[in-house]
Amino acid sequence: MDTDTDTGTDTTYDVIIIGAGPVGENVADRVRQGGLSAAVVERELVGGECSYWACIPTKALLRSGAALRAARQVPGAREALTGSLDVAAVLRRRDDFASHWNDQSQVSWLGQAGVSLYRGRGRITSTRVVEVTGGNGATTVLNARHAVVIATGSGALIPDVAGLREADPWTNREAAAAAAVPGRLAILGGGAVASEMATAFAELGASVTMLVRDGVLPRAEPFAGDLVVDSLRDAGVSVRLGTETTSVQRGPDRTVHIGLADGEQIEADEILVAAGRVPRTQDIGLDTVGLTPGARLEVDDTLRVLAADGAPVGGGWLYAAGDVNGRALLTHQGKYQARAVGDVIVARAKGEPVQDGRWGRHVATADQRAVPQVVFTDPEIASVGLTAAAAAAAGLRIRVVDQDLGAVQGSTLHADGYRGQARMVVDEERQVIVGFTLAGPDVAELLHAATIAVVGEVPLDRLWHAIPAFPTISEVWLRLLEAYGR
Repeated sequence: MDTDTDTGTDTTYDVIIIGAGPVGENVADRVRQGGLSAAVVERELVGGECSYWACIPTKALLRSGAALRAARQVPGAREALTGSLDVAAVLRRRDDFASHWNDQSQVSWLGQAGVSLYRGRGRITSTRVVEVTGGNGATTVLNARHAVVIATGSGALIPDVAGLREADPWTNREAAAAAAVPGRLAILGGGAVASEMATAFAELGASVTMLVRDGVLPRAEPFAGDLVVDSLRDAGVSVRLGTETTSVQRGPDRTVHIGLADGEQIEADEILVAAGRVPRTQDIGLDTVGLTPGARLEVDDTLRVLAADGAPVGGGWLYAAGDVNGRALLTHQGKYQARAVGDVIVARAKGEPVQDGRWGRHVATADQRAVPQVVFTDPEIASVGLTAAAAAAAGLRIRVVDQDLGAVQGSTLHADGYRGQARMVVDEERQVIVGFTLAGPDVAELLHAATIAVVGEVPLDRLWHAIPAFPTISEVWLRLLEAYGR
């Protein structure tokens, strides 16, 4: 069912999900596979942020430049190149991957999965009741027999900088969907979105300035940010570290004037704000269940929303998965949570045992210490688990082992002048890896091996027998284990 709301309609489902992004879609799918009925409510496009304004279109923007860089690093391929990026072709490919901002294919998938779709703004009005207001102002009242799941995601944080909101800044949405490349782009922030978009737009021909207060990729291992800064600067990006932006104004000619704390003024054609995310919980009825609108939703490990006293809201019918709970703001982690949520709702509805122990089927244990992430910059940054600093802060007795990734035979074959680094963080008490970071060209596909090692808590003496094929970049595992054993 794909429907606008009908006044007076009263419909009951086992589970109602507010938000039809990848998290909401996966909750609904697991619920249906478990034999329960499900409805999702979506006010924008089915598929959510990831499909149209984040993961998919941004990686499409980045891929062409990465392929061109890779060819330039290999003699023989380098000589075959006859030009630079075709910007129009890059944008057309991006449009294709974003389905031209048409969600019909994902709507069709919901229908095939037996999930009802209600378009409009969903708001909790009482226990297990969601009211949907459609674009025409009509309302539909949905009743849930077992659970309501909030999967509304997050939006861009706009910092409290004088004039910034009034200057009509870009967020990740405008950057991902840009119809043209600005001549001058200023980026406020230094995290993954800021770094990736600086990489993409510099390769597409923009003059890019990054205004960074707290460092580039500040949550990663320090060497990762250092390598990315060096690469961005080599590509012509002006990376301004330790910079405080104090004012922003867009002039009559649409030029953006940016004031810095030291008195300097910078001009740009567009300014992209990439300074963090906030949960989309402002107008979904949290006040009706004693929670604060706009706040991040605290959850237990089975993703039930918790009240101020730490007890599940209403006895446990309200769940939150994905960015709204703030545990790990990544699409794949949200989908991981969604699978746990869908399965635990089914188990509770059927009176089946709930596997809520560490690493149980119905909990999101990996959110705590085993989150994988790739930043698609040059070089790529791939990491899982804890950084050395985070592991030490958690009270672990650790040993850090570093390896020059460019010294591995597979890397030298992969690209001339390959530059990168790998780090293994070991919990000395248990002799297992608790953190792993790779920085280098095309390291994203190497990450899952490290994720398995961290999640599986594979002892180092067993990892010694996991022999990497020669000559591959994965041989870095052998070099790290050799260095640890010395």
